[in-house]
Amino acid sequence: MKISPARTAAFDVLFRIETEKAFSSALLPVFEDKLATNDRGLCHEITLGVLRRKLYLDRLVDELSKGRKLDHEVRIALQIGLFQMIFLDRIPPHSAINESVELVSRAKKTSAKSFVNALLRSYQRRPHEPTFVDEVDKISISTSHPRWLVERWISQFGLDESRAICEANNCPPALSLRLIGSEIERRETLADLASLEGMRQSEFVDGCFLVEKMSHDLASLSDRNRVYFQDEGSQFVANAVIAERGFRILDVCAAPGGKTTMIASSGDKSVVAGDIHFTRVQYLRETCAKHEAASVSVVQYDAETMIPFEPASFDTVFVDAPCSGTGTIRHNPEIRYSIGPADILELSSKQLRILKNASELVKPGGGLIYSTCSLESEENEAVCDRFLQERGDFDLIAPKVPSRFLASTGFARTFPHRDELDGFFIAVFRRNNA
Repeated sequence: MKISPARTAAFDVLFRIETEKAFSSALLPVFEDKLATNDRGLCHEITLGVLRRKLYLDRLVDELSKGRKLDHEVRIALQIGLFQMIFLDRIPPHSAINESVELVSRAKKTSAKSFVNALLRSYQRRPHEPTFVDEVDKISISTSHPRWLVERWISQFGLDESRAICEANNCPPALSLRLIGSEIERRETLADLASLEGMRQSEFVDGCFLVEKMSHDLASLSDRNRVYFQDEGSQFVANAVIAERGFRILDVCAAPGGKTTMIASSGDKSVVAGDIHFTRVQYLRETCAKHEAASVSVVQYDAETMIPFEPASFDTVFVDAPCSGTGTIRHNPEIRYSIGPADILELSSKQLRILKNASELVKPGGGLIYSTCSLESEENEAVCDRFLQERGDFDLIAPKVPSRFLASTGFARTFPHRDELDGFFIAVFRRNNA
């Protein structure tokens, strides 16, 4: 039996994520580029669906197999089969079962074919619900978030809010985009967008448009460099930087460049942007070229040690700090499985070092903006509190965002369950004139 290209590609992507710690955001475009449109959509749905439900599917497999030790290839084939049977109504169960069996054979695990067939047919005859040891385990497994992460969120946000965050993380987000190109091209693109089904404007970000799924016309606009796909929350953060209205701006951790180019396109600004690794700097340059942002000066440096500019030389310094990314799990579901508590502590130390180095470059009266796409207080409020303790020449001020996003602590936050945005944190500091 021939396996559909969609399931073959999904299996290969999931196997590389499992064995190489690769990322779906990097692999899917490569694999999907070789598929027909219908296969591309199914591959995307299966891959991200399995990642969003991985712990739930694994609990099912473990209970149905009575804890049998399985090779990666066998487990992934079972995950793909169960995901389709449980969550994709339009897929006939026999197709999901037969192709999972063939995936095992393709992976040269022929001896497991009868086992995979028997387990999936057993589930088809008698659907099984996993067992849970307590309420935290139920949230963890039913939403496929590691228990340590659920417990961390419960300590920060409470049980009900944490459950809602976990559930929201498994809801596929709308596609977010903004216009690029010349003014004439943007007007033409705006007219094209108006004709697309389901297109709507963001409630929170001017110039941000949302659509539920990719279409041929939208892909064509992207291929012609007329639109740029950038999460609504990411655009929200860039808007907060633009609102500071400094002329000379440094974007400290700028790659891949979505926020950089949005800031540069907002008016008469001199933007400098940099990052640490050569590949990231090259990617940043390519993004600037794609957006015709020739005015952006791109520099390579290590922001943890030294940023090569004169002290007090920028009106606004923007630190979009490297972080755990736990606020972006909607878009990057495998993040939840690749980080641990030690990573968050290590990142918070790195973030503080970068923030302190960047602060030296802010002019008196200028603004310092700190942002992450993390939900973790250790990477957000705790970093800012330590910074303020060490730098008495900076004051915390409210970010220029709608009031609904402002916390009583003076910071701004977005949440996937509350705002249908990725989870971002924003802090703004003003350097004293004294």
